[in-house]
Amino acid sequence: MPVTAIVLAAGEGTRMKSHHPKVMHKVLDRPLAWWVVNAARQAGIEHIVLVIGNGAQEVRSYFADEKDVEFVEQTRRLGTGHAVRVVRDALGSFDGPVVVLNGDLPLVRPETVRALVDRTRNNHDACTVLTMTPPDVTGYGRVLLDDSGQVQAIIEHKDCTPEQRATLLECNAGAYCFCGERLSANIDKLTNDNVQGEYYLTDMVGIYVGMGEPVTAVHCDDYRELLGVNDRVQLSQVTKIMQRRINEGLMRSGVSMLDPDQVWVGPEATIGMDTVLLPQTIVWGKTVVGEACTIGPNSRLVNATVGDNCTVDETVIVDSAIDDDVNCGPRAYLRGGAHFHKGAKAGTHVEIKGSEVGEGSKVPHLSYIGDARLGKGVNIGGGSITCNYDGKHKSHTEIGDHVFVGSDTMMVAPVTIGDNALVGASSCITKDVPAGALALERSKQTVIEGWADRYWDRLERED
Repeated sequence: MPVTAIVLAAGEGTRMKSHHPKVMHKVLDRPLAWWVVNAARQAGIEHIVLVIGNGAQEVRSYFADEKDVEFVEQTRRLGTGHAVRVVRDALGSFDGPVVVLNGDLPLVRPETVRALVDRTRNNHDACTVLTMTPPDVTGYGRVLLDDSGQVQAIIEHKDCTPEQRATLLECNAGAYCFCGERLSANIDKLTNDNVQGEYYLTDMVGIYVGMGEPVTAVHCDDYRELLGVNDRVQLSQVTKIMQRRINEGLMRSGVSMLDPDQVWVGPEATIGMDTVLLPQTIVWGKTVVGEACTIGPNSRLVNATVGDNCTVDETVIVDSAIDDDVNCGPRAYLRGGAHFHKGAKAGTHVEIKGSEVGEGSKVPHLSYIGDARLGKGVNIGGGSITCNYDGKHKSHTEIGDHVFVGSDTMMVAPVTIGDNALVGASSCITKDVPAGALALERSKQTVIEGWADRYWDRLERED
């Protein structure tokens, strides 16, 4: 039978002190809830339900393109048990196993979720509880087991006796797998007879034990997988753990890092062998970096494609691509679908927007190229720009192969410069330049001998 994952993402998270829902705060470049959804997906779960409430529209918008994610809104937030009941009422009775995960468990691994499901299936459990033994058990609900390993109860920390606090070290992680059929039939037995007036999913354990239904536990050896996030301090702590997890995996696959604590790589980025990531490098989104590259220092790549043998020095690349043997920076900015072909160069203080730069072409320094196509072997002199925006419309600049553009040149789009043309420095090009032509546009220089000397003399006399 198919497995359903219910991700609880409706809470306010007041301790985050934020206008945004807690589950939308990010670990690296992805929200908390994304990590939980992705863990369920990687565990093979095809039906994922996000329970939303506080900040519902923000959560919906982020996951709108995720075809395997369904939303159920918990308009009245009356506890975790109530959230599961709302899902059952909205979608109908559950058939197969139902995994319930808090939306603030970003470190949980797919293997752990899969083990939870397998235990429920293999043992025919009514409920399987995921447990851990953290160094400090304060505040966690304690799991009481009998001699055969069956769960007898989950006792909240505040309800534990001094002896139980000292001896019960197995803690509830807030993640469960239920038999869907039995959960559908028994979820209505939950009551809200407590100080908070809420329906707690943990109470299902006591209900099942009282019915004689089997409840077992799966112990997670690495307690860090199950660390939750309630404030921004804890958010930074789990982010550091995830940073190290990803970086260690990359280094074991052949990527070098001068200082792994100063490199941040998102979960969907891929980086090839023999690439070096220098300090203060950020690699976000679905970035793909090839082999034998040097990225950084002080570089940021977002949804970028980088070929082999590239250097990306103090450079930002967003939604753009560079092919093999491309050199960028220091302090270059590629954005908006820019594409550099093999052997091209973007130099110091260069911005490239929505432009194609041909094989072996160079934009070495202090230039802006926007909405343009440069052919092969083009050289753009320093301080040159394409004037692509008139305040209302964007226009295109076409530059052919082996064109030389002198420094401080303005190319006012729409304009075309033909193959092998040469544009003199400090020109303002407003008309097309034929192939093989020289284009110059300069005002006449006027020199008045002795004028400056007379000017300074007059100022000194006036003083």
